[in-house]
Amino acid sequence: MSEKEMKSYRFGLGEEPTDEMLEQIMKEVAQEARESSEKAAKAYFEQMRRNIAEQRVKWAEHINSIVNA
Repeated sequence: MSEKEMKSYRFGLGEEPTDEMLEQIMKEVAQEARESSEKAAKAYFEQMRRNIAEQRVKWAEHINSIVNA
């Protein structure tokens, strides 16, 4: 199926998609879902690393204030 045919198809026009169209649509949706999931996981772990770094600084300051008091 050509790219032009895929882009021209619209659900709900009274025309059923072919099995080939559905397969292509499902592949594209699956790829987008994988990319979105990977992006979300990356952002989550980056935020976790920032939170850990902030907590280490706070605890180091707290420990130093106790030790030097």
